[in-house]
Amino acid sequence: MNAPIDHGRDGMGQPALKDAGTGTKVVALPAAAAAVVVLPQATGKPLREKLAPLAKSVLVTVLPPLVTVGLILLFWQIAASGPQSSLPPPSKIWEEAKDLITEPFYWAGSQDIGLGWRILVSLQRVAIGFSLAAVVGVLLGALVGQSVWAMRGLDPVFQVLRTVPPLAWLPLSLAAFRDSQPSAIFVIFITAIWPVIINTAVGIRNIPQDYRNVAQVLRLNQVEFFFKIMVPSAAPYIFTGLRIGVGLSWLAIVAAEMLTGGVGIGFFIWDAWNSSRLSDIIVALVYIGVVGFVLDRLVAFIGAIVTRGTAAQ
Repeated sequence: MNAPIDHGRDGMGQPALKDAGTGTKVVALPAAAAAVVVLPQATGKPLREKLAPLAKSVLVTVLPPLVTVGLILLFWQIAASGPQSSLPPPSKIWEEAKDLITEPFYWAGSQDIGLGWRILVSLQRVAIGFSLAAVVGVLLGALVGQSVWAMRGLDPVFQVLRTVPPLAWLPLSLAAFRDSQPSAIFVIFITAIWPVIINTAVGIRNIPQDYRNVAQVLRLNQVEFFFKIMVPSAAPYIFTGLRIGVGLSWLAIVAAEMLTGGVGIGFFIWDAWNSSRLSDIIVALVYIGVVGFVLDRLVAFIGAIVTRGTAAQ
C-alpha cells in the first residue's frame, strides 16, 4: 500500500507535500505566468539591393567591349567616309547588307540562303573533323607522353608535319577522297590534331610520380591507368590543346571552303569577292569572328567543368 501523504506548508509558507512513510518533503513551487514572446519579423533585402551586384557584374563585363566597338565603328566611319576610301563605312554596310544581318536564316533556294545556314554547314564539318582530331590526338599524345621510344620515333615526325600549312593538304585530300566534303573534313582533322597531341603528351609527362606509384600498388591495367590516372591528371593540358585546335579548325574550314565550293561561309566570302560585294564580306567576317569566339568559350567552359579539382594538381 502507498504511504499516506501529509498536506501542509513549508517554512516559507509555500504549499508542501510530505510523505508520511519516508518523511520526504516535496515543495510545490508557484506556476510561472505565461508570457508571449514576439519574434522580430525576418526582413529580406530589397529587390534593388539584390539586383545591384548582378547589374554591376554585367556592366563590368559588357560595357567595356561595347565602348571599344563603338569607338572602332566611329573611327571607321570617319576614316572610310572620304572619296578616296576603298572600304565602305559602317553606314554603307548597313544599307547594302542589311538583310544578311537581320535575316540570317532566310531560305530562297539552294544557294540563296542566309549566313546562319551557311555557318551551320561549316560548323557541321568542323564538328566531325575536330571530334576525330580530339580522339586521335589524345590517344597519340598519351602514347608519346607515356612511351620514351614512341616519343623518340613520332615526335620529330609530328614536329615536321605540324608546320605544313592547312591548305597545302587540300590537293592531296581531293586526290585521295575525290569529293569536297571529306576533303574539307580531312583538312580540319590534320590542322587541329597537332596541338592536341603536343599538349596531351606534355600533360602525360607531368603526371606526378606518386600517382604512378599508386597505380602500381593498385595493379591497374593500361586501360584503367589511362582513364583513372592519365586523363584526369592531364585534363588541363588536354583542354588547352583542344581550345587551340578548335580555333585552328574554324580557320581551316573557312579557307578550305573558298577552294572546294559548296554553301559554307568560306565559299560565300569567295563568291562575294568575285562579285565585288565588300559589304557582304565584312558582315561574313563578323559572323566568323563571333562564332569562333563562341566555340572557344564553349570548349573553355567544358574544360572548366571537367578539370574542376584537377587544375591545382
